[in-house]
Amino acid sequence: MSSDQFASKGLRVPSGRLSRIARFGNMATGIAGSMLLDGAKQLVSGRKPSVSELLMTPANALRVTLQLGQMRGAAMKLGQLVSMDTGDFLPPELTDIFARLRADAQHMPPGQLSMVLTRHWGKDWRSQFIRFDDKPIAAASIGQVHRALTLDNQDVAIKVQYPGVRRSFDSDVDNVATLLQLSTVLPKTLDITNLLTEAKRQLHEEADYACEGDYLKRFGDLLADDAGYAVPAFYAPLSGKNVLAMSFIESVPIESMITAPQAERDRIMTLLIELVLRELFEFRLMQTDPNFANYRYDEKSRQVVLLDFGATRVLPETVVTQYRTLLNKGLAGDKQGVLAAVLDIGFMNGQTAQQNRHEIDKLIGTAIAMIQLPGPFDFSRTDFVTDIRDDGMAIAADRRNWHIPPSDTLFVQRKLGGIFLLASRLKARVDVNGMLKRYI
Repeated sequence: MSSDQFASKGLRVPSGRLSRIARFGNMATGIAGSMLLDGAKQLVSGRKPSVSELLMTPANALRVTLQLGQMRGAAMKLGQLVSMDTGDFLPPELTDIFARLRADAQHMPPGQLSMVLTRHWGKDWRSQFIRFDDKPIAAASIGQVHRALTLDNQDVAIKVQYPGVRRSFDSDVDNVATLLQLSTVLPKTLDITNLLTEAKRQLHEEADYACEGDYLKRFGDLLADDAGYAVPAFYAPLSGKNVLAMSFIESVPIESMITAPQAERDRIMTLLIELVLRELFEFRLMQTDPNFANYRYDEKSRQVVLLDFGATRVLPETVVTQYRTLLNKGLAGDKQGVLAAVLDIGFMNGQTAQQNRHEIDKLIGTAIAMIQLPGPFDFSRTDFVTDIRDDGMAIAADRRNWHIPPSDTLFVQRKLGGIFLLASRLKARVDVNGMLKRYI
């Protein structure tokens, strides 16, 4: 794999419906051809390959990653979620490819950027700045970020939405769903209609930068008195539905702190886990996108910098109560109570619990052992993760057990899972047991 395949070249965002459908078609055709060729090779050698083996090859992962990175929008965001949720369980070569999708989106070329900003601010938009950096400091699935200095000497970061990306959400989600169904990755008995509807709704909310600006201000107010966090200040004069301006905070990627002293890594993850617990049990307001790029670190102030509040979700009191009950039962070592709470939250249905009692009992036992450990929990330990993964895979091997939880649960779990992965990356040690007891 050549590193320049991921180099940021400034590729135009395909905004037309037909052009995006064509890209999905090209991607599907390329994957199908690769599968046929690889399958034929394995059959000749006397081995019968599975569909999943043929799909998840480095060549296909690279093909998907490059295409989604160029398309941006819902297509790229889906790829980022796959890389987050499966990154620690894939072969190293696939993990590396998907990790690049999280970090390396293609940015708009200057001409397209100027067109977007002219539409938003008018032809003389550059006159509002002492300096505007045309090269973005970050590019993601829905927009890219530029640094600028305003006439009143405000150092700002400006997020600019890709043109047409909002219009593409519904068709992109439908196209991805079609690819998954055609590939037989999903069982035919699994109804994903509600999930697709929720995914579209969430994406449209994330693309409303005016709404995100409101959440940015709310989190700024909620955390104003906590010196452990830094939230950029909302800059209203330049903001709107497709452009979001905020104060610029000098910081480094949170993942780069993997080389920091153990005590610093422990402190960072203690702050992030504390924040999740406050979001769930105190604020009832959670930023549900755990992409590592949404967390940075100011090494001078030793503050965790929080970015991107587009995926913020107000949590119903019932969901908060369900999680509080689940954790209470877990800390008490009550396996039956945990199972009842799991069913109430909607992680699985009663039939799955009945048919897989042995595996589920083991999985619950492992999870209880994790949160009952006194003192700092070492996230670099692989035994707990391996046990949970193996028990979970044993249950998932039977496609009749596949189940989609309620949307609120799904988004909370997405955040919890992302924070767990980040803690594992940083090899942090955190007194999770003590923190849980304080909040429930």
